[in-house]
Amino acid sequence: MNDETVWQRAEIESPCVRICVVHPEARICTGCYRSIDEIGRWSKMSPDERREIMAALPDRASMLRKRRGGRAARMARGQQ
Repeated sequence: MNDETVWQRAEIESPCVRICVVHPEARICTGCYRSIDEIGRWSKMSPDERREIMAALPDRASMLRKRRGGRAARMARGQQ
C-alpha cells in the first residue's frame, strides 16, 4: 500500500487537548474551551459549524484566563 491509497478525513480536527475540566461558572471546558453541548455534538456537526466554534475559541480562552480574584473574591462573596 502506498501513501496515495491511505484514506484521510477532510474535516476540522477537534481542539481537544485532553484536559477535560468544566469551568464551574462559564460552563466550558478549560482545556479546549468548548461547551459540553459542543463537545457532545462535535462529530455530528457540519464543517461550517465547527469552523464557527473554532473561531470563537480564542475569545473564550481569554475570558477564562482573566484572574477572577481567587480567595479574596470568594471571601467577599461570603464563601470561606
